[in-house]
Amino acid sequence: MAERPRIVITVSSSGEVSAETHDIFGDKCLDYVDVLEDLLAARTLHSAFTADHARTPTAVRQENRDVERA
Repeated sequence: MAERPRIVITVSSSGEVSAETHDIFGDKCLDYVDVLEDLLAARTLHSAFTADHARTPTAVRQENRDVERA
């Protein structure tokens, strides 16, 4: 089953904030940079792609079938 997209935000003891996206594929993760800067009243100093950038979402197919019991 595919995971839900999420963002993990970490605040160090020195007050440094870092954020990492998980299960957000391709360039869609870049949409969150401006949002996070606005929410945190911060400016991005360093940015790098995670392994999810190169991944593609996998489709999950679920079927419900009625089965008669013997």
